[in-house]
Amino acid sequence: MATALDQIFVILKHWIVGVLPAALQPLVGVVLSVVAIIATFPALFALTTVLERKGLGRIQNRIGPNRTGPYGILQPVADGIKSLTKEDIVPLSADAVVHFLAPLVLVVVVFLGFAVLPMGRNMQLVDMDAGLLFFFAIGASTELSIFMAGWSSRNKYSLLGAMRAVAQMISYEVPLLMSSVAVVMITGSLSLVKIVEAQNQYTWGLPHWYIFTPWGFAGFVMFATAATAETNRSPFDLPEGESELVAGYFTEYSGFKFALFFLGEYLGMFSMSGLGAALYLGGWSAPLAVLSFVPSWIWFFSKVMLSICVFIWLRGTLPRLRQDQLMNFAWKFVLPMTLLNLLVAGLWRFLGDGWMRWVVCSAILLIAYVIVGRAEMHRKHYGPRSYRYAE
Repeated sequence: MATALDQIFVILKHWIVGVLPAALQPLVGVVLSVVAIIATFPALFALTTVLERKGLGRIQNRIGPNRTGPYGILQPVADGIKSLTKEDIVPLSADAVVHFLAPLVLVVVVFLGFAVLPMGRNMQLVDMDAGLLFFFAIGASTELSIFMAGWSSRNKYSLLGAMRAVAQMISYEVPLLMSSVAVVMITGSLSLVKIVEAQNQYTWGLPHWYIFTPWGFAGFVMFATAATAETNRSPFDLPEGESELVAGYFTEYSGFKFALFFLGEYLGMFSMSGLGAALYLGGWSAPLAVLSFVPSWIWFFSKVMLSICVFIWLRGTLPRLRQDQLMNFAWKFVLPMTLLNLLVAGLWRFLGDGWMRWVVCSAILLIAYVIVGRAEMHRKHYGPRSYRYAE
């Protein structure tokens, strides 16, 4: 029974495909998988918008949406109707073709990343030997769509926001990729399916997730930091800083085009959360051996939604960084720590089993964290933060 529930979507897909002619079965199988992805993640996007607005309301001591539907649950429907009916305004001097293509390119590129994510046991659209490489290669195209939006608008605020976004995303894409290399070194494969399967093991009922190792914990922290910056979320949301740039690179967008940028941002959060779950949190594997009877896809989406809740929590808690702080943090702290973590992952692999590798790897990372962090603090002469009223 548990196996059937775990594979219910796979069984359903094979049943639908099985009633068709053999010549059409491969094509229909792919189409069904694509439709499932296109239906699932926008639905999660709608749910997340309510969750975020309600969560931020609680953090900021207010109610949040409560007018549309019971407890405001139909607010995404109202937002969707509003986006569809609002006038699509394009500046007279804008490059209309590029202005139109930019949000489409962003959404299409993000959807392509879901093709290689294992969302459950035997639940991935494509099992590529270089799935991780494909994910990063496709993800790098988001910078192009953002620059297209800023450049085509013929607006100084839009262009400045786009340049900020491109500089930020390129800066944090390097540690994002390098933090994943440590996982590849330990697993010996670029396939996300094999990476998840390597973590689907248990000792005394506890999982072998990479986050429970010194190099894995450090890599996960660096990955999460870089992923937050890659998705332009607080405290790294400088490209759309409303106090400086009106709305950043999509200042000149309205109606459904703006909604597509909004959708693309949240889809990026989902894909980064799914990738982080696959690399460090065991993907679809259960957190305890006794819970393995729960369908694997429930565990995957639970980890993704838990990550989304952390994104929301950070947005309601942390203030926005300055541009110089953002870039210095990437190049002077996150990247050096990520490169050191590659060395630590190699030591972990070749020191063999035993307590010695735990001590050595943990000590190296802790000492480096203190040295790099303290050196940067003293160099900048940061003092204790103080607050006073304006005079």
